[in-house]
Amino acid sequence: MDGQRKTIIIGAGVIGLSIAWRLCRRGEQVLVLERGQTGQEASRVAAGMLAAAAEVGFEEPELYALCRASLKRWPSFASELEAESGMSLDYSSFGTLIVADDRDATEALRRGYQFQKDQGYPVDWLSGAEALEKEPFLSPRVVAAVSVPEDHSVDNRKLLQALVAAINAHGGDIREQTAVEHLDFSSKQIRVETAAGDIHEADRIVVAAGAWSAGISGLSEAIRPPVRPIKGQILELKMVDPFALNHVIRGPKAYLVPRKDGRLIVGATSEEMGFDRSITVGAIHGILDGAWEVVPGILDQEILSIDVGFRPASRDHQPMVGFTADPRVFMATGHYRHGIVLSAVTATVSEQMLLDGSTDDVMTFFSPLRFDSPA
Repeated sequence: MDGQRKTIIIGAGVIGLSIAWRLCRRGEQVLVLERGQTGQEASRVAAGMLAAAAEVGFEEPELYALCRASLKRWPSFASELEAESGMSLDYSSFGTLIVADDRDATEALRRGYQFQKDQGYPVDWLSGAEALEKEPFLSPRVVAAVSVPEDHSVDNRKLLQALVAAINAHGGDIREQTAVEHLDFSSKQIRVETAAGDIHEADRIVVAAGAWSAGISGLSEAIRPPVRPIKGQILELKMVDPFALNHVIRGPKAYLVPRKDGRLIVGATSEEMGFDRSITVGAIHGILDGAWEVVPGILDQEILSIDVGFRPASRDHQPMVGFTADPRVFMATGHYRHGIVLSAVTATVSEQMLLDGSTDDVMTFFSPLRFDSPA
């Protein structure tokens, strides 16, 4: 159609797909290239927590503000996506209990609680007895908890499926098993060469390849994102009656996220191991031990799967969203542990920047231009 500009998005995880959907619904001609299968890396094995108070603390005030801004956008983001895809995201509010089971954990919990209160976040301090009343399957060893009633969660796999359906409904093109071999910037349009030998041309590209973003051939050292993989091992369990959780539980060493369909996500490790996909006994033992300390009934549940994902971590562990020194290259990567919760704000702000030429102050701190040296 007249006036269309071809945008190629490299990467079909939650960030790449969310941006693609927002652009497609505005009439933009979008091609998404995915090296593997759509949404099958870090996005597939995420826990789907939509939280700011529980996820980010006082040492990261800008990221905390960004997560809160994204949470405000999530209700409309979810309702629009459900309407356009015809699919449910299981977007729901279980609420979160952040629990402490000893003196040191309680002191850390209180510091975080005070920061959250100072920021105006709706949180409540609970004694161990009050926490057990809210969540009977907690360990009696829990001595204190912070209740975060406004935290939500989403089924990340349903989210990915809905994004694909909505992109297809708007005429977007997603190509799986299509690795980008090289980018050629020698002419006005960017030439994107795939491993299969196909050539695509675009007015601009969006780098949303997650942990693989730094390895894209053809990016100059001036714009190559300093992103590395952080390995995470995570379990998916089936809750067996009468065991059930009514809240997301975050303990000092593990988190537990219930799903409406009876699944329970328990995780997760953070390992500097490169792209090592091995599942290790020590890591799984550590996760289960951390979960058992706050929810003893975890040991009687059925294991459905054990997975490995690679979170994309930038040099400062903060996302990179915005134009690079080359205005034809837009970065949307480095979201580390926060890809699901930040997908709403990343997608809507990227839509503004790419199509309207405007931005939002909440994203200023996360410009890729903050890194003034090569990866």
